[in-house]
Amino acid sequence: MPALHVRGVVLPEGVERDLWIVNGRVRTEPVAGAESIVDGGFVVPGLVDAHCHVGILADDVEQAAEQARTDRDAGALLLRDCGSPIDTRPLQERLDLPRIIRAGRHIARPKRYIPYLGVDLEDQETLPAAVAEQAAYGDGWVKLVGDWIDRGTGDLAPLWTDEILVDAIKVAHDAGARVTAHVFGEDALPGLINAGIDCVEHGTGLREDTIDEMARRGTALVPTLINIELFPGIADQAVRYPAYAAHMRDLHAGVNGMVSAAVEAGIPVYAGTDAGGGIRHGRIVDEIVALHQAGMSTEQALGSASWNARRWLGYSALDEGSPADLVAYDADPRDDLEALRDPVLIMLRGRVITR
Repeated sequence: MPALHVRGVVLPEGVERDLWIVNGRVRTEPVAGAESIVDGGFVVPGLVDAHCHVGILADDVEQAAEQARTDRDAGALLLRDCGSPIDTRPLQERLDLPRIIRAGRHIARPKRYIPYLGVDLEDQETLPAAVAEQAAYGDGWVKLVGDWIDRGTGDLAPLWTDEILVDAIKVAHDAGARVTAHVFGEDALPGLINAGIDCVEHGTGLREDTIDEMARRGTALVPTLINIELFPGIADQAVRYPAYAAHMRDLHAGVNGMVSAAVEAGIPVYAGTDAGGGIRHGRIVDEIVALHQAGMSTEQALGSASWNARRWLGYSALDEGSPADLVAYDADPRDDLEALRDPVLIMLRGRVITR
């Protein structure tokens, strides 16, 4: 593969730099004979969708690959897949697809999550063993369902006792894996956070006390704001459960304030779309814009889906020897995030995807 040359204002530093691409890696010293493919504009480390589902609503791996291509073409070159019902490991061998960090399958209880997506445990005492299995199957992440509607009580309720969460999360940590959890409401959060969970997905029920505790522990938050926009429609369909419907509407109404408070408290917040179910793939820019509208600065919102998210997931930005995953734009996205919709170059693993 011939050497390539990119010149532009490289974020997050905001300094005009020259980058040379050799064998899929970034070099910062000149490489003779390199072909110049970008000269000017703004260069951003590949975007990250930190919560998506490659393989949901896919009949086979090739349909899952098409989902991943859609994310790639929006600039999302690193995906944290937060649970899939099919084995997507073959996609990780594809040079044309984003890098995928898999969390294996959701772990839930019978009739307490979307049917067929996860592993349903009849006995919650088996949670530590299930976590060990998914830690071995995934790529350093395990996904729990923290709460869901309990049709007996007619509202959101936790799936697990606080005691079993402590044991299960310790099993994951001992195996070198991190744990994240789907959580909508308030009640499941203290048990998950105090048990040492590494990340909260959605987090619409976060309040001052749990926000403060997450900030103290460094627990991450991926609020999936474009998914939360579905809450009123979910409530409209829950006519048999008026308490649940009212709760979902309240959670929706307060989500921007929750994100703003989390950012102010110092919680690390990352961009994730929840693509794969009710959200189509390829909407990472919509999520970045939504985070800005919820109170993040443009640079914070962009960092939550680029350099900060990459470092959180174990990848570097655009340094010497970094993977050559980048997106280039004519306009500065820090001035207007809408610029992210019009890349002039997408490069993945040093290969030009679109130009």
